[in-house]
Amino acid sequence: MSPSMTPKKKLFEQFARVAKSLASSNRLELLEALAQGERSVDALAQATGMSVANTSHHLQILRDSGLAESRKEGLQVIYRLSDDQIPVLLGSISRIAEKHLAEVDRIVREHFDVRDTLTPVGRSELLARVKDGGAMVIDVRPAAEYQAGHIPGAVNIPIDELPHHLEALPQGQEIVAYCRGPYCMLAFDAVATLRQAGYQARRLEDGFPEWKAESFPVDTGTPDAEP
Repeated sequence: MSPSMTPKKKLFEQFARVAKSLASSNRLELLEALAQGERSVDALAQATGMSVANTSHHLQILRDSGLAESRKEGLQVIYRLSDDQIPVLLGSISRIAEKHLAEVDRIVREHFDVRDTLTPVGRSELLARVKDGGAMVIDVRPAAEYQAGHIPGAVNIPIDELPHHLEALPQGQEIVAYCRGPYCMLAFDAVATLRQAGYQARRLEDGFPEWKAESFPVDTGTPDAEP
């Protein structure tokens, strides 16, 4: 960096470091995984299908750019997002891409919109319906992600276990499913399974990270009772 650069240009150089770290589909996927809760390098490698070495490399870039933080836990290195607003940043990127990139619009229409034509449930609407008992909420992410943080009152039924819990779900009450974000297929699969079994079901408009980023209430741990 040239010493003659203006303070504004120096700032833009640093902003560019953050933007450059986002210019990788692997790192964007890692950020989505970290938005569910802190995880070890091994767990992140498993979640994203990358090698441990490649995962560690990308995580170091995210840490150096200020988007992730790490700590040691025995022999494991545990990573977490540095800021709860990072999902908001990722959401802005995706919305701009959907609006202005024809290929993104095509992928969303062909692989997401066709899976569910009903309007998803908004966050404020869901919060109100949960308070008045108008809906049951299910979190279809893996148990570890649910325990790290979830919507208050949501019941954790991982997607692969959902068929075994159908008979325990209430009839005559809408069921709202959510997972990791707007492009997570788990909620789409859950809604399809529920509707096929005769339940009234819809998806949350996005996922848990967006819920948390908007400062909606969050619980952690495992409830005493589940269906």
